[in-house]
Amino acid sequence: MAKSEVGIWIDHREAVIATVSSKDSEIKRIESDMEKHVRFSGGAAEVTEEDMRDRRFENHLKKYYDAVIAAVRDADSILIMGPGEAKIELVKQLESQQLGGHIVGTQTFDKMTDRQVAAKVREHFGK
Repeated sequence: MAKSEVGIWIDHREAVIATVSSKDSEIKRIESDMEKHVRFSGGAAEVTEEDMRDRRFENHLKKYYDAVIAAVRDADSILIMGPGEAKIELVKQLESQQLGGHIVGTQTFDKMTDRQVAAKVREHFGK
């Protein structure tokens, strides 16, 4: 069986998963169906609408990350890229599912096209 090397570009809105081999690359997209999350400052002791929104946001993200993980579960090596927190949150989620050992690195990149994601993954794994 061939080694499976995968790169994920992720933010809170979508994940672009590139599986590369010496011959070709396959791109898969997973949308979070998440509206942009806005945090407000200021604190209140009781449970606020904002707290409930934050909880829904976190639950929604967990389902989103689980969908991404399901798509890369069989990968031998996983490179995670993205602009912000989502890549770190995904790493934590992978570690919680005993898949942390498959992560070969994280890199910070702003928005990338599918071709750029595939090219970065190919470059990283020397394909």
